[in-house]
Amino acid sequence: MPETKVKKSDDFNEWYNEIVELADLCDKRYPIKGMNVWKPYGWKLMNHVDQLIREEMVITDHQEVNFPLLIPESSFKKEEEHIEGFGSEVYWVTHAGLNKLEEKWLLRPTSETAMYPVFSLWIRSHADLPLKTYQIVNTFRYETKQTRAFIRVREIHFFEAHTCHVDFKDAERQIKEDKEIANRLFEKLSLPFIFNKRPDWDKFAGAFYTISIDVLMPSGRTLQLGSVHQYKDNFAKPYEISYETEDGKHAYCHQTTYGMSERILGALVGIHGDNKGLVMPPKVAPIQVVIIPIIFKGKEKPVLEACKNLCKKLDESGIKSHVDKREITPGNKYYDWEVKGVPLRVEIGPKDLEKKEIVIVRRDDGNKKSVLQSSSIKSIKEELDKISKSLFKNAKKLLDENMHRVQTIEEAKDLKGIVELPWCGTEDCALEIENILERNTLGEPIENEKCKYSCPVCGKPAKTWMRYAKTY
Repeated sequence: MPETKVKKSDDFNEWYNEIVELADLCDKRYPIKGMNVWKPYGWKLMNHVDQLIREEMVITDHQEVNFPLLIPESSFKKEEEHIEGFGSEVYWVTHAGLNKLEEKWLLRPTSETAMYPVFSLWIRSHADLPLKTYQIVNTFRYETKQTRAFIRVREIHFFEAHTCHVDFKDAERQIKEDKEIANRLFEKLSLPFIFNKRPDWDKFAGAFYTISIDVLMPSGRTLQLGSVHQYKDNFAKPYEISYETEDGKHAYCHQTTYGMSERILGALVGIHGDNKGLVMPPKVAPIQVVIIPIIFKGKEKPVLEACKNLCKKLDESGIKSHVDKREITPGNKYYDWEVKGVPLRVEIGPKDLEKKEIVIVRRDDGNKKSVLQSSSIKSIKEELDKISKSLFKNAKKLLDENMHRVQTIEEAKDLKGIVELPWCGTEDCALEIENILERNTLGEPIENEKCKYSCPVCGKPAKTWMRYAKTY
């Protein structure tokens, strides 16, 4: 089968760009840089990710909402840290037709300042809490760095959950639930990740603390797929989100948010893909099994009938399948579906029918074997499960082999991936290490791991470990 011009192991970034184009996921030729057109297959993949997220929201009793895109400047400016954090990335609307607006509007970079004035109207009593909402919308940020499909764009397909609680303790319970959601979701996507508690100077604007969700790409750089934020009452006070307590007093809500973006699709492409194209985990693949009829003249009918019957049985079993009846060679069909990353291919020809068998071929490792028609559904389910586990195992191996815990900056210099160094807790020392290693601070492990060594910059006792990596 044809392969990419650039090998994944030779130049990951160029390979990634080629794969996105080959698989027909998006069109980057839209006249505004960083605002790409979703092509049908890319949009199907993203919708399948969204569906997995929605399932998690149903399980955890979040309610879906949809807030307007435009935010008045006065609402945006209420939280001082927030506007400082996003001010340089905002797109402003100044005119409606020929008329200059009395107050500027902005395209949401994120939705706190759109939602919270309304939350203050929705919440009156402790009986209204917890309020657990989410939406899947587009957000806009003026990205000045080099754009890359799904990884760094200016119009972002974005999931955001916003919750309100009676107190800090209940908000902390929500943070715990968010972490559990992440664990379940990314296991389905075969994407091992690490949680990092961001340092105070790099947390989300207005947050009390931020936990990032980071994966390691084959290039050795990390990609932040999402984040969880504990706000305490930092937003509730300026937006007057308060409630009447059981004893008749008034208190401010404590809030959290949980955000993830289309970077998830970028991670799926980059981590699982190979030189033949995409390799999609079964849980997210729009087509999990593609059935290829091997046609010989005069024997078309029984082969096509067998393919149709298998497709029907798979659909009834909850497995998304498709029969490729196009009048092109089987080889061309194999190539098309390999590029799209369909997890499992089934081949059925006259000889297979004679032996009462089908041939199944795994996309991830190319393993090919014959199984009895009578046990085909069971065999296919088993193979799909094996593919999910194998993809996760390989990605976990990449992460584990490229996480390095060392004591000195000198040891860290030549290491690829993520390095952990003792940290005394001061910003100056972390930034000094950033400069020397030419890497970004990811954050500290959320497990509050103690470190018995000394900070490699100032020599003082370390409070914990700090992680550094090159990032996208």
